[in-house]
Amino acid sequence: MGQQEVYDFLCKNKGKWFTSRDISDALGVSIGSVTMSLKKLRKTNIIKYKNTGKRNTYRYKVEA
Repeated sequence: MGQQEVYDFLCKNKGKWFTSRDISDALGVSIGSVTMSLKKLRKTNIIKYKNTGKRNTYRYKVEA
């Protein structure tokens, strides 16, 4: 499981916001590996993210 799988999932669902838990459940992988992949993707600026207001909880998407 890597960044590519997470990015592919977001690309298939363009314009929709997802938490790391949503992505983890959809892909059937651990939330830890999804979180690490999202952190790396955030540094590349190819995905959008925003804080949900809850501590350390973000939503992620790829622009439509």
